[in-house]
Amino acid sequence: MSSEPDTAGPARSTRGGDTVPATDVAAFLAVRPRLFGLAYRMLGSVAEAEDVVQDAWLRWQGADRRAVYNPAAFLTTTTTRLAINAATSARSTRERYVGPWLPEPVDTSADPTLGAERAEALDLAVLLLLEKLTPTERAAYVLREAFGYPYREIGAVLDTSEANVRQLAGRARRHLASDRSIPTRPQERRRLAEVFLAAARDGDLAALERLLTADVIAHSDGGGQVPAARKDVRGVARVANLLDNVLRKYWYAATFRLVEANGDAALLVLDADGNPLAVVALDASARGIEGLLLVLNPDKLREFAAGG
Repeated sequence: MSSEPDTAGPARSTRGGDTVPATDVAAFLAVRPRLFGLAYRMLGSVAEAEDVVQDAWLRWQGADRRAVYNPAAFLTTTTTRLAINAATSARSTRERYVGPWLPEPVDTSADPTLGAERAEALDLAVLLLLEKLTPTERAAYVLREAFGYPYREIGAVLDTSEANVRQLAGRARRHLASDRSIPTRPQERRRLAEVFLAAARDGDLAALERLLTADVIAHSDGGGQVPAARKDVRGVARVANLLDNVLRKYWYAATFRLVEANGDAALLVLDADGNPLAVVALDASARGIEGLLLVLNPDKLREFAAGG
């Protein structure tokens, strides 16, 4: 099976020793960042998104490319449909996941193209909410809000009518709006992250507690590999107690620094050897921090490992 082409290098071999012409390789590489951004937003997993993009490349290899009038449209349609299938399969897998499932954070300082066009549907809290939508609703929302596709073109991608696409995207927007307050501006979220970082470094539980709303929710994803709350923790007193336990029992020798995860400021927690223990993302509104997303599963922290 042929691997995906490198950004610099010759066209790769396909079946029977044939090669993909350089112009067709270039056509794929030109849209690859968008394809990955689409698949990642649909799936919330780097590995699953990369698998989808790899499958799209194989479909591109096997296609009658001379009959493809618009390679970008062909590849977007192929990737979207593959991502819908992957999301449908992932749903049953995530139902068996140990504890809460959270999206895998991405270091967007190292991959700025992920959010280059639009930052919509990239925030970890939004990706978590997208999991509640059907895969088709998710695709309609992502194509519209993250990439600005016209409804008519989304209809062609999803093989449905423009009117149905409007309904799908509208339902998705209403669902997200009903489950989340209006987020505060990036500058304020960064300020909150900086204050949160300072309080965590000092072990200042009172300062941490003041940042939280009364109805704050903490989601902890350990994937069954490391200690983590098996259910969401709700309410300022319980979340503050959770943070106190984590800081005293597991992060007492840790170092903390700010990183850019999914286009926003987040807290990276490192052990004494510099290995990542957690990425903590904040979901904040004008009221304060309404949600904490503690990604603890080591498999989801590889992008933040030294040299990762």
